Amino acid sequence: MNIHLLTTLWLFLGIATTAVGQPRPAQAVGPTLDVGIRLQKSIGLYAENGILIQYTSPKLARQRLYVGISYVTSRLGTALGTNAIRQDNYLVSAAWYAKPHWVIRPLARLNVGYFKADYSSEIFNELPRTSVLAQPEVGLCYCPRFPLKVGASVGYNLLTGNGLAGPGTLCPVFVQTSITWNVLKKP
Repeated sequence: MNIHLLTTLWLFLGIATTAVGQPRPAQAVGPTLDVGIRLQKSIGLYAENGILIQYTSPKLARQRLYVGISYVTSRLGTALGTNAIRQDNYLVSAAWYAKPHWVIRPLARLNVGYFKADYSSEIFNELPRTSVLAQPEVGLCYCPRFPLKVGASVGYNLLTGNGLAGPGTLCPVFVQTSITWNVLKKP
């Protein structure tokens, strides 16, 4: 099993056994703008890393609904310093964070976006290199009292390829870890 996946699972299982269901003080009254990193690993293929920005306010389902954008790329992962295929994912997302007063919150996210692979050689010009993305994710988010959030989830690419019909490097299952910080001052 992947070391990234095992580390993430152990982290959240350890925290969950001590923190799930424990109430925390009321959430911030104002809007939240989380900015951070997203570390993503396709099961059986590339590691892709990038940025994540998400926003919520009390008007968005009492701060349970987050809208966001992400950019993850193998250029900052497996392809960094290697000849691995450079691929980019541009995502727009909507995430639902359940149990807003819990330290560990279940989450469900839907990403839609665009995928592009750069094969770096003209001999591969006939292969599909782009795809629309549709990705549901489920996971957990650790939300302590200070403005840090650490989330982990498992996702599924609904649209994948085999190299002839769709990009062959767009694998169906991925795991991701995100670490974000609320950059808006609390009222």
